[in-house]
Order: sequence, then structure tokens, then C-alpha cells
Amino acid sequence: MLDLAGLELTPQECELLRDPHVGGVILFARNVASAAQVRALNDAIRACNPALLIAVDQEGGRVQRLREGYTRLPPMRVFAAQWEREPALAEGHARECGWLMAAEMLSAGFDFSFAPVLDLDAGVSAVIGDRSFGRAPEQVAGLAGAFMRGMREAGMATTGKHFPGHGSVSADSHTDIPVDPRPLALIREQDLRPFAACLPYMDAVMPAHVIYEQADARCAGFSPFWLQTVLRGELGFTGVIFSDDLAMAGAATAGGIEARVDAALDAGCDMVLVCNDREMALAALAHLRTRQQPASARLARMRRRHDQEREALLASARWQKARATIDALGGQA
Repeated sequence: MLDLAGLELTPQECELLRDPHVGGVILFARNVASAAQVRALNDAIRACNPALLIAVDQEGGRVQRLREGYTRLPPMRVFAAQWEREPALAEGHARECGWLMAAEMLSAGFDFSFAPVLDLDAGVSAVIGDRSFGRAPEQVAGLAGAFMRGMREAGMATTGKHFPGHGSVSADSHTDIPVDPRPLALIREQDLRPFAACLPYMDAVMPAHVIYEQADARCAGFSPFWLQTVLRGELGFTGVIFSDDLAMAGAATAGGIEARVDAALDAGCDMVLVCNDREMALAALAHLRTRQQPASARLARMRRRHDQEREALLASARWQKARATIDALGGQA
């Protein structure tokens, strides 16, 4: 999965997207100017290569790429605060938020958003922080599970991230190599619980570029222990595993991009992301051609269940009710 440069698909990019080793595209804020423009861009991507998955990061709060013309979703910490007072009401609101986000992204032509975050907020990670549904495992499990159910109701697959939990390290894996020194038993007791609880609604997982040194010297996204022994074996997860962006500093422990691709795929990732570095993405593609990596059949489950026509969505009673709910919690146009 790679990214695009601007607001329109260029002929050179279309040729690149037809490479059989490209399986998806992720859009960023630089690719979005308006509702009509982003839908036209996604339609152009599908016309170029209908087999591609089209993704976006639209979590809420700080992390939402589509803003103009779309609901401004609150940070997930808003639901955590409400859960302290009224858990059932908070979970209902989280479900509406998940539905609203997914329905709006489907209307923009996306297959899925990489959401939600299942990381616990331990009060030390600025990069996670208010993106988290809370501190307590049962709180995060309840709220994230509700958010996922809402996404699925809209017709969108879900992605739990960042396995097994990014919330207890202060370093940002975008720019650093975080190391979590906690005992494995503590990570199992706390961080893994939301992932285990959300298994019935979780279509995909994105592992963290974090080294849990008591378990493995490799970061989770390159670790057969975390992805095969724990995620697949102990938890019984059968869905898709996406790498986090291999261009991030946290992935540098594996070496150059070729080594990063090998480490992620050999550990069990179904698709690798290489974003915001076209030279690195091209090198990753060249390397994939030498591997003859077969496409994972699991990836098909990430495709949107149906299209969503924007005008019909905005006129629907469900959208109007969900929008009013989220606006009252701090969302805005």
C-alpha cells in the first residue's frame, strides 16, 4: 500500500498502481480539497485498477484527513470521560460515531479507515494520548467494540491498532524507536485484553513499531512471536495483518526497506505500507518482485460492503441523528 502526491491521479501514478504488487492506496490530507474532489480521486483510482483497496486514517480528534464537508469527530477520550459516568450511554455514542465515520468515508469512495485505536492511555504517550478510549482495559474494550460495531453496521471493515499496545511508551515511532520494558505478563494482563475482547468485530490488526524487550528484540510488526504465537495462535485471530508504515523511524531496526519488507512479511503481515517516500516505495516494489509474494486472500474482507451515495446519506434520518449526537459531544462541521 502506497500514497499519492496530490489532488489528482497522474498518468505516472496510474501506471504505478497497475503494478501487480501494489494492493492498496492510502490518502492523506494533501490529497483532499473537497467532498467532490476526493470522491473523484477515489473513482479515478478504481478506474485505473479496480482491485485496489483504498484506505484513510479517519479516527477522530487529531487524526482525520477529511475535514471540509465531513463531520469533525471528537477525540476518543471524549467517550472515555463519558464512560466514567454512564458506560452504556458512552458505548451507544461510540457506536454512533463509528457508524457516522464509516458511512461518510464510504460516501467518499474509501474501502476502510484504519480505525479504531485499542491502545490504553497510560498517560505517557503523546502520540496516543487522547486518541485512546481510556486507561482501563475493560473501558477500552467496551468503547472500541461499540465503535467497531457501528463501523460494521455502515458496511466497513475494522482495524484494531497498535497491537499489542503503544500507550505505555513515550517515544513516537514516527520519529524514534520506542522500547517498552514492561514484563510480558503485565502486557498480557492489560494491553492485550482489548484486542482479545474485540476479536468478534475486528477484521484487521496493525502492529506497533515498538520493541517489547521482555518478549522479543524485534518490534511487534517484525515479530513472529507477537504476530504468529500470540495474535494468530493464542488469540485465534484470522483476519488481515497490516504493517504500520515501513518508512517510519520505528521500522529502521530491521535495516533498509528491503529488509523491512522481508521482516514484516516473514513475521506474518498480509500487506506492507510504505508511505510519504516514493523512492522507498519503488525500492519495496522492486524487492517484492524478487520475492514473488502471493497476494493474501484475507485482504478481500477489507473491501467495502457497499457504496454509499453522499446526498442520500446526508438526507437520511440515521445520519442526522448521529451527526446531532456527535456535534453535542464536540464534533463540528
